[in-house]
Amino acid sequence: MTSLVIQTAFLGDVVLTTPLLEALARRHGPVDVVTTSAAAPLLETHQAVRRVFPYDKRGKDRGLRRLFGLAGTLRAERYEAAYLPHRSLRSAALAWLAGIGTRVGFEDGWRLLYTHVHRRNVGDHEIDRLLALADVAPSGARPSLTVTPADRTLVGAFLSAHAIQPPFVALAPGSIWGTKRWPYYAELAQRLAARTAIVVVGGPEDAALASDITEAVGRGGGRAVSGCASLTLRQSAEVIHCAAVLVTNDSAPLHFAQAVGTPTVAVFGSTVPAFGFGPRGPRDRVVELQGLPCRPCSAHGPATCPLGHHLCMKSLTVEDVLLAIEETGALHRRN
Repeated sequence: MTSLVIQTAFLGDVVLTTPLLEALARRHGPVDVVTTSAAAPLLETHQAVRRVFPYDKRGKDRGLRRLFGLAGTLRAERYEAAYLPHRSLRSAALAWLAGIGTRVGFEDGWRLLYTHVHRRNVGDHEIDRLLALADVAPSGARPSLTVTPADRTLVGAFLSAHAIQPPFVALAPGSIWGTKRWPYYAELAQRLAARTAIVVVGGPEDAALASDITEAVGRGGGRAVSGCASLTLRQSAEVIHCAAVLVTNDSAPLHFAQAVGTPTVAVFGSTVPAFGFGPRGPRDRVVELQGLPCRPCSAHGPATCPLGHHLCMKSLTVEDVLLAIEETGALHRRN
């Protein structure tokens, strides 16, 4: 029996779904997945996945006609079960329209469209919450990604072309949510450049942030390069895998690092690790301002600070992050 998983949330959410995919694959073989066009390359090479259906829900596949078309395609596959990690009406409706007899979702989703409902334990890590859909007990599982030999070759060539050798530090300064962005990455990179090279990872939308960092390092005579405009998601994950440590906001690269086993320093501002999206490795560190009464201010972090001061991020210093990097031991262990 091939199961279907419908996960069309953000990139990080898709990565955090991989332990669920693995749990289902161990029972019934590789699963099929409906996910966003952006996230599809992350799952197309995954060992737990048989087939990926890219669904560009905000682009070319927007609207009811495309939804019904995809539902017809899925109906022809005759899935016995669909698992719905993303608590959206569109996902629930898609499984129902596809005529899938068993539809498993969370009680705070669209339960009238589900046949099996699970409690979503807000106190658990998101990975454990998602595993509950398959009746798997919390186990400290980590996400996983599979890069191809071609990805590794290209990343190796990219690093060699810029004279970057381990140990280097990867920085991920971006986030689609403005209040999740720590504002001092350029200063951090300048301080680190005396010890190590810097590689900036992110999407094309992060290119301006990356330029600020590479230019700041260059002015001091250090080595820094950006992969934001040239590397794919899987290749960015491979860069993170090659890095000694990743410094990141509460965004998708955090989960990439968890998937490839790289020590992570995660800077949290408007959101908190208690939401269930923090790092969980023994060498990982979280940098955050405890005791700020306005924090957290929303589930995702708004575009701008509702109070106008953004203290949750501006109060976190470069020294705070440098100390967290030291606590991982990453730069020492690879020297």
